[in-house]
Amino acid sequence: MSKSSIVQARIEPELKASAESIFRELGLNSSQAISIFYKQVELSGGLPFKVVVPNEKTRKTFQQTDNGQDLTVCEDAQDMFKKLGL
Repeated sequence: MSKSSIVQARIEPELKASAESIFRELGLNSSQAISIFYKQVELSGGLPFKVVVPNEKTRKTFQQTDNGQDLTVCEDAQDMFKKLGL
């Protein structure tokens, strides 16, 4: 099947650059990533992930971390597990 349909979307430049950097790490270009997303939508009959509105506690936590409050910085995974008591 030939690929001849065009999808256009306007997104924030920073989001585009960040996502494309991840695509490159995965060996994908934007067209391939979008095709994978569309295929997953088709296969699942909807969005291939859960979409929810964050509750008040989650919104507060996001706001605090965005402001650099109540963060725990870990050197590596081992340090993280230690701080979690695992």
